Amino acid sequence: MRVLGVDPGLTRCGVGVVEGVPGRPCTLVAYYVVYTDPADELPLRLLHLDRSLTDLVAEHRPESVAVERVFSQHNVRTVMGTAQASGIAVLAGARAGLPVQTYTPSEVKAAVTGSGQADKAQMTAMVTRLLRLPEPPRPADAADALALAICHIWRGGTRSKLAAAADRARRGGVR
Repeated sequence: MRVLGVDPGLTRCGVGVVEGVPGRPCTLVAYYVVYTDPADELPLRLLHLDRSLTDLVAEHRPESVAVERVFSQHNVRTVMGTAQASGIAVLAGARAGLPVQTYTPSEVKAAVTGSGQADKAQMTAMVTRLLRLPEPPRPADAADALALAICHIWRGGTRSKLAAAADRARRGGVR
């Protein structure tokens, strides 16, 4: 399974592409950070992010997209930009006809490190180790995007199977 993970951000949006199957080591395909200029008008920034993510989906042909779920932050301005970037990431996957799953930061931390309370350094260290990289992916936005992709491969596969089974049961009960 190939997954494109997105750590949404309006100024820096991390993107990581990983291949793997549940229970097995994953393989790095690529990672990026899409930057937008804070001096630009919001519509231009969102358009740049949309075009960049659409291009990366087309280039890497993932089977699904994993996006970090926006959570409450103290700075409303920051959370608004993150939410807007998240919406663009979800749209890029949906436009390509791909399943899109969102994960909370603690779900990703638990999947990758075993602790939902892991800090950035622990996350980056585990991503580096799990993908057998010679050095940590930089900046942290890229490491977070890779962690999302790993989380989806390890947890999303199970979620997808459960959802498909539930859907079959619902359809079977309707007949």
